Amino acid sequence: MSDSVSDCTDSPTDCTERRDTLTEAEVEALVRGICFKTGPPRTLGVELEWLVHELRRPRLPVSPERLEAAYAALRTVPLSSPLTVEPGGQLELSSPPAASLMECLGTLSADLDTVRAVLRERDLALVGLGTDPWHAPRRFLHEPRYDAMETYLDRTGPAGRAMMCTSASVQVCLDAGYEEPGPLGHGRRWWLSHTLGAVLVAAFANSPLLGGRPTGWRSTRQLLWTEIGAGRAGAPALDGEPREAWARHVLDAPVMCVRREGGPWDVPERLTFREWIRTGSPTRADLDYHLTTLFPPVRPRGHLELRMIDAQPGDDGWIVPVAVATALFDDPEATESAYRAVKPLAERALPRPAPHNPLWIEAARYGLADPELQETAVVCFEAALRALPRLGATAPVLEAVAAYRDRYVLRGRTPADDTLDRLRGTDTRAYGKDLRP
Repeated sequence: MSDSVSDCTDSPTDCTERRDTLTEAEVEALVRGICFKTGPPRTLGVELEWLVHELRRPRLPVSPERLEAAYAALRTVPLSSPLTVEPGGQLELSSPPAASLMECLGTLSADLDTVRAVLRERDLALVGLGTDPWHAPRRFLHEPRYDAMETYLDRTGPAGRAMMCTSASVQVCLDAGYEEPGPLGHGRRWWLSHTLGAVLVAAFANSPLLGGRPTGWRSTRQLLWTEIGAGRAGAPALDGEPREAWARHVLDAPVMCVRREGGPWDVPERLTFREWIRTGSPTRADLDYHLTTLFPPVRPRGHLELRMIDAQPGDDGWIVPVAVATALFDDPEATESAYRAVKPLAERALPRPAPHNPLWIEAARYGLADPELQETAVVCFEAALRALPRLGATAPVLEAVAAYRDRYVLRGRTPADDTLDRLRGTDTRAYGKDLRP
């Protein structure tokens, strides 16, 4: 989907692209075709976001000059995965589509080794936490898109800036699934992603701090998304055909900004894309851009982008959620096990769509301390461990998933609990001294 600037120069109705202006019916047809490309699951992709901290003194903020120099150096080294920078200076690696789990993990692991070596030479390090525990939001990128985004999100409070500048995630991208019903059908995968998604939030919660203090949430990152509001970060209702539901959601979502070639972009208030069509002349380029400004927990982009997993600790912690999610969605037997396991949770997912319903809120607040979520996670991890050999996973990957199950899932804990233990002084492993008041 394009992020290119359109030819609009003044208002939504003053646009040189009038020949391409859209009707509501055309938007619905385009969204159905763009966002859900059905077929057998064949490829996998991962987007890894990382905080970048000082290697030896992570409480000190990294200056913009040091970050810019580090990113300039990274642009000179060969990487298989595109490297981008988030608004607060977070680093993101986006893998190319891979034909297998191990191909994806291998590509990203090699790229991360290269990135870490470059950063280490500059006394910087990648840090896997869902939210920055110490540093206040500070924008590194000053571009019209992010200026407009900040203006828009500030209307709902401070959560938007914190999300933009101090959060990081593991995003797993999976094919949308078969047209036909069944365990790998796109309808089942869409429903499963919004219910199993809460289990993934709980199992991999890793952001209990913000501004140096516990927030009371295992996944503060998920809390931030919830506070941004349903129009920007919410899912559509699940009581219908996925493509139709998403098309309606796109039309009824607020327009974040209207782009200009020069000067600040307009940030309208309470203008939905449907209203823009009825009162102005949005183009196909405007629709493409609008789609990039919607941040639901599961975003259809031809494939399904699972956006609910916090960044994970350690150099290789990200491998576990990628392996587990891939197994539970792409292995038919594991998918059926996960579907049966999460069905009892469906009532808690009412009456509002994710992430604003009780199931998702409790997953973010309590993690696996919630007994029902823990019980479901145990079943899902066991199903994933049985499926991973069928997907070609190597022994180290299986061992990592099993170790995570034993350390966290079976004990009703998450990495967030380790962070809180270190903060209280009951655990003195890595980062212990830095996390204490």
